[in-house]
Amino acid sequence: MAKLSLFDRRRRRVRSALRARAAGKPRLSVHRSGRHIYAQVIDDAAGKTIVAASTLDKDIKGKTGATRDGAAEVGKALAERAKKAGVSAVVFDRGGFLFHGRVKALADAAREGGLEF
Repeated sequence: MAKLSLFDRRRRRVRSALRARAAGKPRLSVHRSGRHIYAQVIDDAAGKTIVAASTLDKDIKGKTGATRDGAAEVGKALAERAKKAGVSAVVFDRGGFLFHGRVKALADAAREGGLEF
């Protein structure tokens, strides 16, 4: 078995801690790249994505890119879509990313949009 990178070890550690305290809530998963940020609300019991948003969406794409403002727009859009889908409480999965900068901006905007976590 190949040795895991520090990022992959951190991501596994975060996910295992989430499973322990999820209590049936959907998971808000975040991924960021150099150019974009992606977020989705996942129902792990059913193995399906409930809602998703990213800086590639048509209504967000022209305004922002890989910035904190872009992450805030994605957080607002995700919270709005989740509310329409009937999701109000989630557990936040930051993956292997630090809770800082764009990831934090997305989380704060999702909280302001009405998601509880």
